[in-house]
Amino acid sequence: MRLLTLARDLKRRKARERQGLFVAEGLRTVEALLDSPLRLRGVLTSDVLDRTPRGADLLSRLNAAGVEHLRVSDAEFESAADTEQPQGVLAIAEQPDRALADLMLAPAARLLVLDGIQDPGNVGTLLRSAAALGATAAVVLPGTVDPWNAKVVRSAVGHQFRHPPVLATIEELRAFLDAQGMALWGAAADGVMLGRQAVPPRLAIAVGNEGNGLSPEVRTACTAMVAIPMADDAESLNVAVAAGILLHVLRPDA
Repeated sequence: MRLLTLARDLKRRKARERQGLFVAEGLRTVEALLDSPLRLRGVLTSDVLDRTPRGADLLSRLNAAGVEHLRVSDAEFESAADTEQPQGVLAIAEQPDRALADLMLAPAARLLVLDGIQDPGNVGTLLRSAAALGATAAVVLPGTVDPWNAKVVRSAVGHQFRHPPVLATIEELRAFLDAQGMALWGAAADGVMLGRQAVPPRLAIAVGNEGNGLSPEVRTACTAMVAIPMADDAESLNVAVAAGILLHVLRPDA
């Protein structure tokens, strides 16, 4: 029952950080994990997995890959799962070790910086957007929900397995950006409207907390603040939607 105990323990951020592991739940997420370069430590399943051809196929693939497997009762499985409807499969894998120093930036490159984002669904979507829209990496600052939280992992649907986020402090990020000749722009309602500024070849784009926006430390570090033009009667955009627009409009080939 070691895997069951480990999965339960990994529901806590401190345990994930201490052990360098994370949990992936659900068919689609575990399929993506199996197709990725990350190393699986083991998998928990319940009888629910066998009820669909897709689930049975995934179990065959896991067994063929030699992944340690433990079948548990529905009640035991639910005690380890962190998301609703995990579809009878939960995998434990090693977190990739990626730092700012590992990033290889092209002459024209983009980074997405997450500052104090609290909703796991938003963080997962931000990681997906960064990967899909060509950012070299997503940089996660303190105060943001753990990018290896099970809900984040499921929301990102596997994108972070091949495009791992980088955890850094604002001081580390500033030093890296200075060394790389990279500007930092922040998204804010009081910023200059998009399209009215020259865009530097190397650019990091920071998005802030859902309610409070960017932290004072990040705003101070920004060389410019930008805003997305909207209809006069429109409220602010969801942070993940805003980031997608910014990454698209400010892409290097735009």
